[in-house]
Amino acid sequence: MHIWVDADACPKVIKETLFRAATRTGFDLTLVANHNIPVPSAANIRSLRVESGFDVADDEIVQRVNTGDLVITADIPLASEVIDKGAQALNPRGELYTPETIKARLNIRDFMDTLRSSGIQTGGPSALSQTDRREFANQLDRILAKAKR
Repeated sequence: MHIWVDADACPKVIKETLFRAATRTGFDLTLVANHNIPVPSAANIRSLRVESGFDVADDEIVQRVNTGDLVITADIPLASEVIDKGAQALNPRGELYTPETIKARLNIRDFMDTLRSSGIQTGGPSALSQTDRREFANQLDRILAKAKR
């Protein structure tokens, strides 16, 4: 299993959790972003810089992801694409997207996008809480333990 991170908007604390997990487990970890992202000096951890532009990092992840890989992203359309390719998608709040839940999440996202484009203020997501961080770490540990077997 390879862990791919949609790193442009990934919170620093989540990246740090991923660095520790990759170091501990030996799984390959690649952060994909349109700017340089510093990573620890480890053979299994790297940063991949892509050109700037709409969905360039997402497209790169979709192109490289394989069945059984894990993608860390809050981007619902990206999550849907990687699930369609047989990978798993986990958001930074610890929600594991599944084939059963991703379509509903896409519908909600599209509905909120329609509201925003019509001028309705919907607000953004709340700040990442300690509970979110803990849920992410716990879900990541479960996924990595299962993959190790």
